[in-house]
Amino acid sequence: MWTVIKFLLCSLAVVEAQHEVNLKADRPYVRVRLGDSAALDCCYATNLSLESIWVIRAQDVNVIRVPESVNASDLVTIGDRRESDTLCGTLSFKSVQLNDSGLYQCFLKSNEVHLFTHGTYMQVYKPLGKTINLSEKTKNRILAAEGILLLLFVLLPAASLLYQSKKLTELKRKKFTKEEENIYQGLNLDDCGSAYDPIERSQGRSQYQDVCAVAEEEEEIDLEKP
Repeated sequence: MWTVIKFLLCSLAVVEAQHEVNLKADRPYVRVRLGDSAALDCCYATNLSLESIWVIRAQDVNVIRVPESVNASDLVTIGDRRESDTLCGTLSFKSVQLNDSGLYQCFLKSNEVHLFTHGTYMQVYKPLGKTINLSEKTKNRILAAEGILLLLFVLLPAASLLYQSKKLTELKRKKFTKEEENIYQGLNLDDCGSAYDPIERSQGRSQYQDVCAVAEEEEEIDLEKP
């Protein structure tokens, strides 16, 4: 019974101590190019004397490994700084590597507190290299060639349409001329002369006739005696 009571009292003491630690917001995500420098920090406010240890949770094929402590080296620097009533643990990378990707947290511990900060996930990426290494002069030539091809693709269809339109107009003109020739084909104007003579005489005669001239023409007609 005494053991249970002691455990409960210790748990309450730890919870109360953790309430005395005010964790500040961490940067949730940072993406760094391979070989560049990076800086992470974890800030908190407390009146307790805490030890801050940087840990990393690396990920392998959708499986997050257990936290591993981050050790200082030639490329990694661990420090801290104070901002008024806030303490900040700092982690600096001189040149990040691909295996540095992971979730970085500060583990705050004392006799009463064992607490992880929110953490920052750092992703290290490798930029894509050039597939074809071309000089600026070659690039300018390629752009000029593309411009010429684009101009040809615009002009050639337009010229083709104009040529087809002209050809269609010429065909229509020839067809119309042929139809006119077919109208008079087989027509003999000499045979039609007798039909045209009365028309010409009627057109040549004036609209008003001379009465005297008509009377004279009637006298010249020999009437047949009974």
